[in-house]
Amino acid sequence: MVFVLLTTTGWTARQDGEQDPDARTEALLAWEDATLGGRGLPSAEAGAAELARFFGTLDPRQRRALTRRHPLVVGNLDGVPVRLRYQANRIALRRAAAAEAERHADPRLSPVGRHLAGRRMNRFTSLLEDGRQILAFDPTGGGRVAEVFGDLRRAERVSVVVPGADVDVLTFERTRMKYAAPVGMAQAVRAEQRRTAPGVRTATIAWADYTAPRGASVDAATGELAQAGARRLTELVAGLPGAGRVALLCHSYGSVVCGLAARDPDIAARVTDVAVAGSPGMRAGSAEDLAPGVAVWAMRTPDDWIADVPYLSLGDLGHGADPVSPAFGARRLATGSATGHTGYFTPGTESLANLAAIGSGAYGSAELH
Repeated sequence: MVFVLLTTTGWTARQDGEQDPDARTEALLAWEDATLGGRGLPSAEAGAAELARFFGTLDPRQRRALTRRHPLVVGNLDGVPVRLRYQANRIALRRAAAAEAERHADPRLSPVGRHLAGRRMNRFTSLLEDGRQILAFDPTGGGRVAEVFGDLRRAERVSVVVPGADVDVLTFERTRMKYAAPVGMAQAVRAEQRRTAPGVRTATIAWADYTAPRGASVDAATGELAQAGARRLTELVAGLPGAGRVALLCHSYGSVVCGLAARDPDIAARVTDVAVAGSPGMRAGSAEDLAPGVAVWAMRTPDDWIADVPYLSLGDLGHGADPVSPAFGARRLATGSATGHTGYFTPGTESLANLAAIGSGAYGSAELH
């Protein structure tokens, strides 16, 4: 019966086909074997605090040397100074763009392969544009990336936009349906915050630094990818510079990631709010299942198809209770003129205004449903 429900509401079989993880694996192996000044380097799996202490012992020359030699590692280590991560990821992006350009020109590659190489080359080149602050970048498979808008070190409030399914390096930003992609979402939140709360120093992160499920797949109906994403999200929060309070603004499957991350009691040291839009569930029975002190907000447009997904939990299948139901206990936010499953971050909508208000801490201006 559960299988029939999932099938008839759009959940289909697993969709694979990612590339081999050569670049990331090679980078990590090189990091493990490397030394600096006769001493070994910390594990890439070390916590943000340990990595921050290590990089704090290095002089500028040593930091530059590690960044040049191991950009694909340094650029993805939570706890490393953000400006160093930005520099490392620019180096990694230049190398990745050059590799894709070489693949694109390879006559042995199929037309489909050359087309994909060209798209990836163009995306990496776009991410290299002046002024872009790339906090994380990994070209493995579909690719992962995170971008910062604003100054993380000085921000009083940090909004982390966590997207849902079908997000990778190629769909990180779009021209068409701009505000359904992570960059457009984060830019819309930041612009709205600067308009409505100009006295608050804000920064926004477009965070697609986890492996998202493909389409309406079994992966989207289970928790394996969300659990891995939640670990990465908690590490991100732990490694953020400054003392700014953090709000997680989570769309669709991203709300599953946020729900799991927000169970960690340590996350409440920085995270004040979790706001979910178009959620299939948060892997929680109620808002009380999340860390104490974290406020939970939820919204759903009247015509969002996600309402037809079964809100159930059977083993690892399904994501639990409906966050907009009164029994869940979240504060339900109004969506106004927003429509469908992808319209929550569209400028001019009440849904965007509410998400921006939560992110900037302007709770009094948030409109409830």
